[in-house]
Amino acid sequence: MTGKADQHGHRARRMWRALEPVHAVTYFAAEPKAACDALGTRGYWMSYFAQRAAPLGAAPPELVTALFYNFAPGLVARAVPDVWGVASPQTFLDVRLTAVDAALRRLAGTDLLAGPGVVEAAEIARVAALAAPTAGRALAAANAALPWPDAPHLVLWQAQTVLREHRGDGHVAALLTAGLDPVEALVLFAAAEDLDGPWLRQRRGWSEQEWDDASARLAGRDLLDAAGRPTVAGRAMREEVETHTDALADVPWAAVGDERAERLVHLVEPLVAAIVAGDGFLTANPMGLKLLPTRA
Repeated sequence: MTGKADQHGHRARRMWRALEPVHAVTYFAAEPKAACDALGTRGYWMSYFAQRAAPLGAAPPELVTALFYNFAPGLVARAVPDVWGVASPQTFLDVRLTAVDAALRRLAGTDLLAGPGVVEAAEIARVAALAAPTAGRALAAANAALPWPDAPHLVLWQAQTVLREHRGDGHVAALLTAGLDPVEALVLFAAAEDLDGPWLRQRRGWSEQEWDDASARLAGRDLLDAAGRPTVAGRAMREEVETHTDALADVPWAAVGDERAERLVHLVEPLVAAIVAGDGFLTANPMGLKLLPTRA
């Protein structure tokens, strides 16, 4: 890689694509949800909001909705604050870490997790996470305040948790700057990335009427055409949002430097391959994340 971009795009976007599956086991592997179910959560979303919001403490639904941004308030309110009556945020944090450990051990195996590649990857990722600024970034700050685990593969997981929430906090800022409300952002995202709009709408809890109203607002701004496809202006806005997001997410990788960032991409490839080969990552995901191609 040279500078801030290579053939795969901006450095920060490349790092997110390379590392996100390490964190995504939290929501896609079986162990974390099963552990939350054992505590008494009901359904997927209660376990999701419990694990992702737990670093904030017993946050009310209004705060979770605000910070997570693209979830419908009603979907959040069906899980929060009831989830804090099931168990405390600290209990969910403990369960999350234990369950992620179990998931990674099952998916990757002890030999890979204890190997020198994961140890080195954890060291680099931790440097990046410690360099991530948290001013104005509530989810990144909440996760950065948690104690570091001991095992290298969990250090790697926690570092990526901080880094992806750091990127997400910045993405919200980019959406606000572009004047896109939560459902408008999803509608434009689905159209521009050719995603399944009805599936994404349901995953985020919006009604058909809310989705249609947002589409109409975007069309009124000449961001969607009559068929619901992004206009030239709509595609330009999407690119502007992603470029802004990448720029805001690049500080940790500037601190690490191109050589160590590229080294980290190489080091995590075997672990990510094991996660993807199992049930630890959805290749068709609401994030629209397309993984980096593996090396020959």
